[in-house]
Amino acid sequence: MPRKAILLFISGSLLALLTSCATPGAPQPPSLQLPRPVEDLNFVRKGSRIVLSWTPPTQTTEHLGLRRLGATYICRSIGRYPVNACEIVKRLSPADVALVTDKKREQAVFEDVLPADVISGAGFAAYSIEVFNDRGRSAGLSNQLRVPLAPTLPAPQDLRATVTAQGPELQWTAMAAPALPNLTFEYRVLRRLEGVPNFSPVQDVRADTAGIKLLIDPGFEWGKQYEYKVVPVTQISGSAPPEVEGDDSPVVSLLVKDVFPPAVPTGVQAVFSSVGQKPFIDLTWSPNTEADLAGYDVYRHEAAGESVKITAQPVKAPSFRDDRVQPGARYFYAVVAVDLRGNQSTRSEEASETVPAADQP
Repeated sequence: MPRKAILLFISGSLLALLTSCATPGAPQPPSLQLPRPVEDLNFVRKGSRIVLSWTPPTQTTEHLGLRRLGATYICRSIGRYPVNACEIVKRLSPADVALVTDKKREQAVFEDVLPADVISGAGFAAYSIEVFNDRGRSAGLSNQLRVPLAPTLPAPQDLRATVTAQGPELQWTAMAAPALPNLTFEYRVLRRLEGVPNFSPVQDVRADTAGIKLLIDPGFEWGKQYEYKVVPVTQISGSAPPEVEGDDSPVVSLLVKDVFPPAVPTGVQAVFSSVGQKPFIDLTWSPNTEADLAGYDVYRHEAAGESVKITAQPVKAPSFRDDRVQPGARYFYAVVAVDLRGNQSTRSEEASETVPAADQP
């Protein structure tokens, strides 16, 4: 084969090879940039307010990065669940979507207010959202929420807190609860230490009748500063969630300071004894029953003398032996109860006893 023909053959083969390597595959359709539907829509109901929260989508339905979000529709349907299309309550532009940081992740939030005429003893509202891209297209509704429409009692506005000998006493005025099937109405008392962010439940009080409600906090500690509030709660039989909270009462603050003395000791008796030993007077009395009792102080005086405490520290038992007595003297005794915070009762009734003179048998 002539040299020129060989060169032409080689050049043609290389061109064919290069052309075959550059041949593109089947054309790919352009991404529609549809935001992935929200899957973690959640809610909290507080009275007539519904607070929705969700994670804004960052990917498309094709698992690609989402360039720009468009509007978000808030959807609410009364009495129908599930729904196939959005009944729009609110259209939010990207700038209208409120964002908060929750547990180190960004969450969008929206608060809806239920119309008064839909809150009843039964029924529910279905909530969902629909997120669009910047060209006004979406991939459909989010997960759907079923929110009970049970009513709640109004929050008491006259919550009062006082310190009693038994502990903090809470009082408020309750409304009569409506008689509705499958619903139970209660007031939930909550407490927190001043400066602590979260409240903890103390106890629930039934709200069957109108009038003054009263609760003694059983779990307090003396010397602490507490804040209290009362929240109406509606229990719903056979529902998920099983309860709905109403609005909070105003918060009241209370320093639980113990200024309450123990009860006055009773039954004080004094008995002299000296047979075969140094003379002494034994005192006994009925024991106090306070849980925070620290002990008893004993006071003594003679007929014309001033009463003096003769115990260096409060004695624990309801008895005391006075061995610093003189022959021929008459002594008068009184007992004072003392609690752990230093509160003292008034003195008991006196008991007296005479030490015989030295020449008496």
